[in-house]
Amino acid sequence: MGHLFEPEKLEAIARNSLGLPWEEMVARITRDLAEAYPGHIHQRPEWIMNLVGGAAGVMHILHGSLSEYLILFGSALGTGGFSGRYHLDIWDTMLCGEMYTFTEADVSRRVTHGPGETAHLPRRTAKVYQTTPGAWMLEYGRGPIATALPIGISGAVTSLEPLTILRTLRCYGQRVVGSLLKGKL
Repeated sequence: MGHLFEPEKLEAIARNSLGLPWEEMVARITRDLAEAYPGHIHQRPEWIMNLVGGAAGVMHILHGSLSEYLILFGSALGTGGFSGRYHLDIWDTMLCGEMYTFTEADVSRRVTHGPGETAHLPRRTAKVYQTTPGAWMLEYGRGPIATALPIGISGAVTSLEPLTILRTLRCYGQRVVGSLLKGKL
Protein backbone atom coordinates (compact mmCIF):
# COMPACT_ATOMS: atom_id res chain seq x y z
CA MET A 1 0.00 0.00 0.00
CA GLY A 2 1.44 3.41 -1.00
CA HIS A 3 0.81 6.75 0.58
CA LEU A 4 -2.65 7.16 2.01
CA PHE A 5 -2.68 10.94 2.43
CA GLU A 6 -2.28 13.79 -0.06
CA PRO A 7 -1.25 17.25 1.22
CA GLU A 8 -3.79 19.05 -0.98
CA LYS A 9 -6.68 16.95 0.33
CA LEU A 10 -5.53 17.44 3.93
CA GLU A 11 -5.38 21.20 3.36
CA ALA A 12 -8.94 21.18 1.98
CA ILE A 13 -10.17 19.20 4.99
CA ALA A 14 -8.35 21.55 7.38
CA ARG A 15 -9.97 24.60 5.81
CA ASN A 16 -13.43 23.26 6.80
CA SER A 17 -12.57 23.85 10.46
CA LEU A 18 -11.18 27.39 10.19
CA GLY A 19 -12.75 30.01 12.43
CA LEU A 20 -14.36 27.53 14.82
CA PRO A 21 -13.77 27.65 18.59
CA TRP A 22 -10.89 25.34 19.61
CA GLU A 23 -12.97 22.37 20.83
CA GLU A 24 -15.23 22.50 17.77
CA MET A 25 -12.22 22.88 15.47
CA VAL A 26 -10.54 19.77 16.90
CA ALA A 27 -13.79 17.76 16.76
CA ARG A 28 -14.59 18.89 13.21
CA ILE A 29 -11.19 18.21 11.69
CA THR A 30 -10.94 14.83 13.45
CA ARG A 31 -14.42 13.84 12.23
CA ASP A 32 -13.76 15.04 8.68
CA LEU A 33 -10.45 13.17 8.53
CA ALA A 34 -12.08 9.98 9.87
CA GLU A 35 -14.77 10.23 7.18
CA ALA A 36 -12.19 10.83 4.42
CA TYR A 37 -9.84 8.06 5.65
CA PRO A 38 -12.05 5.42 7.34
CA GLY A 39 -10.20 3.23 9.83
CA HIS A 40 -6.97 5.26 9.66
CA ILE A 41 -7.64 8.18 12.05
CA HIS A 42 -7.43 7.89 15.84
CA GLN A 43 -10.39 10.00 16.92
CA ARG A 44 -10.15 10.10 20.71
CA PRO A 45 -7.84 13.04 21.54
CA GLU A 46 -4.81 12.00 23.56
CA TRP A 47 -2.69 15.12 24.06
CA ILE A 48 1.03 14.58 24.62
CA MET A 49 3.63 17.21 25.43
CA ASN A 50 5.99 17.66 22.51
CA LEU A 51 9.50 19.09 22.98
CA VAL A 52 11.49 19.37 19.74
CA GLY A 53 14.25 21.74 18.70
CA GLY A 54 13.56 24.15 21.55
CA ALA A 55 9.83 24.34 20.81
CA ALA A 56 7.24 23.14 23.31
CA GLY A 57 3.62 22.35 22.53
CA VAL A 58 1.17 19.49 22.60
CA MET A 59 0.24 16.99 19.94
CA HIS A 60 -2.43 14.43 19.22
CA ILE A 61 -1.26 11.61 16.93
CA LEU A 62 -4.12 11.11 14.48
CA HIS A 63 -2.30 8.56 12.31
CA GLY A 64 1.01 6.76 12.52
CA SER A 65 2.59 4.26 10.18
CA LEU A 66 6.10 3.46 9.01
CA SER A 67 5.75 5.84 6.05
CA GLU A 68 3.34 8.58 7.22
CA TYR A 69 2.17 10.44 10.29
CA LEU A 70 -0.56 12.96 10.89
CA ILE A 71 -0.81 15.07 14.05
CA LEU A 72 -2.58 18.07 15.48
CA PHE A 73 0.04 20.33 17.08
CA GLY A 74 -0.14 23.63 18.86
CA SER A 75 0.39 25.75 21.93
CA ALA A 76 -1.85 28.11 23.86
CA LEU A 77 1.25 30.23 24.55
CA GLY A 78 2.95 30.12 21.16
CA THR A 79 6.30 28.45 20.61
CA GLY A 80 9.26 28.33 18.30
CA GLY A 81 12.55 26.67 17.58
CA PHE A 82 14.53 24.65 15.07
CA SER A 83 12.52 22.37 12.81
CA GLY A 84 15.09 19.63 12.59
CA ARG A 85 16.44 18.18 9.37
CA TYR A 86 14.60 15.04 8.30
CA HIS A 87 14.66 12.32 5.67
CA LEU A 88 10.98 13.01 5.06
CA ASP A 89 8.74 15.79 3.77
CA ILE A 90 6.56 17.66 6.25
CA TRP A 91 3.51 19.80 5.53
CA ASP A 92 2.01 22.08 8.22
CA THR A 93 -1.44 23.48 7.50
CA MET A 94 -2.30 26.30 9.88
CA LEU A 95 -5.71 25.99 11.52
CA CYS A 96 -5.53 29.17 13.58
CA GLY A 97 -2.86 31.68 14.52
CA GLU A 98 0.25 32.31 12.48
CA MET A 99 3.61 30.65 11.95
CA TYR A 100 6.68 32.65 10.96
CA THR A 101 9.65 30.90 9.36
CA PHE A 102 13.00 31.49 7.73
CA THR A 103 15.37 29.06 6.04
CA GLU A 104 19.08 28.77 5.29
CA ALA A 105 18.31 29.64 1.67
CA ASP A 106 17.10 33.13 2.70
CA VAL A 107 18.06 33.98 6.28
CA SER A 108 16.83 37.58 6.05
CA ARG A 109 13.30 36.81 4.78
CA ARG A 110 10.47 36.02 7.18
CA VAL A 111 7.66 33.97 5.64
CA THR A 112 4.24 34.14 7.32
CA HIS A 113 1.69 31.32 7.16
CA GLY A 114 -1.84 32.05 8.36
CA PRO A 115 -5.02 29.99 8.73
CA GLY A 116 -5.64 27.71 5.77
CA GLU A 117 -2.09 28.07 4.44
CA THR A 118 0.37 25.19 4.23
CA ALA A 119 4.11 25.36 4.83
CA HIS A 120 6.16 22.59 3.21
CA LEU A 121 9.48 21.51 4.71
CA PRO A 122 11.22 19.42 2.02
CA ARG A 123 13.37 16.51 3.14
CA ARG A 124 16.92 17.33 4.21
CA THR A 125 16.12 21.03 4.68
CA ALA A 126 15.58 22.95 7.89
CA LYS A 127 13.92 26.11 9.11
CA VAL A 128 13.51 28.18 12.22
CA TYR A 129 9.90 28.83 13.16
CA GLN A 130 7.78 30.71 15.64
CA THR A 131 4.05 30.51 16.25
CA THR A 132 1.73 33.07 17.76
CA PRO A 133 -0.15 32.28 20.98
CA GLY A 134 -3.04 29.95 20.25
CA ALA A 135 -1.60 28.71 16.94
CA TRP A 136 -2.64 25.21 15.87
CA MET A 137 -1.72 23.18 12.83
CA LEU A 138 -2.38 19.90 11.09
CA GLU A 139 1.03 18.37 10.43
CA TYR A 140 1.62 15.61 7.89
CA GLY A 141 4.92 13.77 7.44
CA ARG A 142 5.77 11.42 4.57
CA GLY A 143 8.89 9.27 4.33
CA PRO A 144 10.81 6.92 6.64
CA ILE A 145 9.13 8.09 9.86
CA ALA A 146 11.37 6.06 12.18
CA THR A 147 14.31 8.28 11.12
CA ALA A 148 12.50 11.27 12.67
CA LEU A 149 11.97 9.68 16.09
CA PRO A 150 15.40 10.66 17.52
CA ILE A 151 14.69 14.34 16.80
CA GLY A 152 11.04 13.89 17.81
CA ILE A 153 11.94 12.82 21.34
CA SER A 154 15.25 14.70 21.71
CA GLY A 155 13.79 17.54 23.78
CA ALA A 156 12.17 15.12 26.19
CA VAL A 157 15.43 13.17 26.48
CA THR A 158 17.52 16.26 27.27
CA SER A 159 14.82 17.49 29.67
CA LEU A 160 14.93 14.14 31.47
CA GLU A 161 11.21 13.73 30.84
CA PRO A 162 10.64 9.95 30.62
CA LEU A 163 6.83 10.14 30.76
CA THR A 164 6.70 12.24 27.59
CA ILE A 165 9.09 9.83 25.84
CA LEU A 166 7.06 6.80 26.89
CA ARG A 167 3.71 8.36 25.97
CA THR A 168 5.02 9.45 22.55
CA LEU A 169 6.51 6.04 21.73
CA ARG A 170 3.45 4.18 23.07
CA CYS A 171 0.95 6.25 21.07
CA TYR A 172 2.98 6.20 17.88
CA GLY A 173 3.69 2.47 18.34
CA GLN A 174 -0.02 1.71 18.78
CA ARG A 175 -0.84 3.63 15.60
CA VAL A 176 1.89 1.81 13.66
CA VAL A 177 0.71 -1.62 14.81
CA GLY A 178 -2.86 -0.71 13.87
CA SER A 179 -1.69 0.44 10.44
CA LEU A 180 0.37 -2.71 9.88
CA LEU A 181 -2.65 -4.86 10.78
CA LYS A 182 -4.53 -3.03 8.00
CA GLY A 183 -1.71 -3.73 5.56
CA LYS A 184 -0.47 -0.12 5.65
CA LEU A 185 3.26 0.47 5.80
